[in-house]
Amino acid sequence: MAFSKTSFLLHLKTITTNSRLYSRHFHQKSPSMLISLRPLSFATPEEAAAERRKQRRRNRIEPPLSALRPHQQAPPQPPRPSSPASANQNPNAPKLPEPVSVLSGNRLNLHNKILKLIRENDLEEAALYTRHSVYSNCRPTMYTCNAVMAALYRQAKYADLLSLHRFITQAGIPTNIITYNLLFSTYMDCRRADTAMEYYKQLINDAPFSPSPTTYRILVKGLVDNQKLERAMELKDEMLSKGLDPDPTVYGYLMSAHAKNANPDGVFDLYEELKEKMGGSVSDGVIYGSLMKGYFLRGMDKEAMECYEDAVGEKSEIKMTAMAFNYVLDALNKNGKFVEALKLFTRMLNEHDPPKRLTVNLGSYNVMVDGYCVEGRFKDAIDVFNSMGEKRCRPDTLSYNNLIEHLCKNGMLTEAEELYNGMKEKGVNPDEYTFVTLMDTCFEMSRSDDAAAYYKTMIESKLRPSLAIYNKLVEGLVKVGKVDDAKSFFDMMVSKLRMDDESYKFMMNALFEVGKHNDVIETIGRMLREDPGDFTPELEEFVREALRKEGREEELTKLIEDVEREKAEAAAAAAEAAEKAKASARAAVSSLIPSKLFGNKDSNVESAAAGENFPGLMGAGQVNDAEAQSSQEGTNLGATDAKSDGSEEQAAA
Repeated sequence: MAFSKTSFLLHLKTITTNSRLYSRHFHQKSPSMLISLRPLSFATPEEAAAERRKQRRRNRIEPPLSALRPHQQAPPQPPRPSSPASANQNPNAPKLPEPVSVLSGNRLNLHNKILKLIRENDLEEAALYTRHSVYSNCRPTMYTCNAVMAALYRQAKYADLLSLHRFITQAGIPTNIITYNLLFSTYMDCRRADTAMEYYKQLINDAPFSPSPTTYRILVKGLVDNQKLERAMELKDEMLSKGLDPDPTVYGYLMSAHAKNANPDGVFDLYEELKEKMGGSVSDGVIYGSLMKGYFLRGMDKEAMECYEDAVGEKSEIKMTAMAFNYVLDALNKNGKFVEALKLFTRMLNEHDPPKRLTVNLGSYNVMVDGYCVEGRFKDAIDVFNSMGEKRCRPDTLSYNNLIEHLCKNGMLTEAEELYNGMKEKGVNPDEYTFVTLMDTCFEMSRSDDAAAYYKTMIESKLRPSLAIYNKLVEGLVKVGKVDDAKSFFDMMVSKLRMDDESYKFMMNALFEVGKHNDVIETIGRMLREDPGDFTPELEEFVREALRKEGREEELTKLIEDVEREKAEAAAAAAEAAEKAKASARAAVSSLIPSKLFGNKDSNVESAAAGENFPGLMGAGQVNDAEAQSSQEGTNLGATDAKSDGSEEQAAA
């Protein structure tokens, strides 16, 4: 049967519509149905693989539909919580301490290299290398800086320690609690307790970490050593208010301070408080030495020895450390129990088995040296002092000073000097106290030359003697009639010390007594020229009175007038030189800059005349008066007309 053209087109349209509906329904099927139907669309697996590759290429080239439809974009993701580093946007806020994990790689190699310098006792190079590393590609960690500062502290190089601390603070290296503890120890040893407490306030208010029990031990001990017991008691209460456990070591320092002040009530009040907070008993032996002193102060020797048995007896359960033993030794030595102290010290030496058990340290030997010296057994004290090396103990400057002072007070200067000479062999540096003790003893034994030699050695060692030490030296030299030597030390120290009127008067009076008035006038002249503020009216009146007795008062008046005239002449010469320098500078500038910039008409006329006589000297930038006038009136065209008119007039002439 034949179809008409119209029927054929209608049938074709129906087929096309059904095909579209089928295709739309097919694409809305679930993925599982698509997967099941897809293999039926290809004759072979190779065709299916080819179609998959084609589809992947199409996906890479054509963008997804979501990119063309903004209203169908995924909802924005919630912001991620910021890290502590990004949250801290204030540049002035303190930085958090670095974790130990940063000590790795190149920074660990740097740390080990600096530790090697410390072991070699090259602390100056270690500190310098640390400073240079701050500005390198491998910055040192705070652990490295703390190691250097701790080594400097052990050798009492406090100035170098504080200098390094200021440097790393300015470099922005974050500090930690160990850094603060080193600062506290340094300032307390330097008798600057107020500065240490200022840093403690800074730690509490600004630091991103809290103080440790070691912090309170250092601060309390330092305050006790600086006779600030009340502040130390307040600090103990602050420690407890911050939730830290009661520390028997802190209580031991406070109890020892009360015992030193002969206050047994304070000792027992602290003991009862600690015992209550520790649950009724204290197993740490650090407090028992001070507790024994409290009993001795009350005259209760029997109770004191019972406390001794409880602490160190055979059946004792008290934990005794080297510091705890030292407190007990000190309590026995200072209360007439040296025999018991010697037995305990022998036991401590026998039980000392490092690193398993430590019962002896440097403090133990210092306590026994004091005990021997109190008993008058100075040779035994020296023998015990020299035997420290057997227990791997090394004496420090304080240990030497302690024994040297005992020997000097008992007229044993020769033995004290032998100890002093041996300090260098042990790598220990003497300090001001060492030299002053030897110097005073030399004066007492009429050895003024040796006393002056010790003072000179102290200056050469780059130590800083105070004005009081200088006065001792000068007074000792003048007392034995060595005014010239005193004057030489005066000339050496006058620029290094801030002397007061009494120091000047003493030296000038000594010179007046031996008839050296010219030396006094010379000294005053130097004062007026270098430090006129030192020549006070009181000192001037003293000098005038002494010169008046010799009829030479006008010499002082003339000297003052001459010095004032010299200063006036010097000031005038300096002003004249400054004026000449300014004039020379103006002349130099005028010769370099064209004079027309300054509006000098005479110079312009001279320049024009020079240009007429020597046309070759006219520069491209120089123009005649007509050009200048026309440029002020209008345009370049007007200037061109003016030049052409002038040329025509010249041609007509």
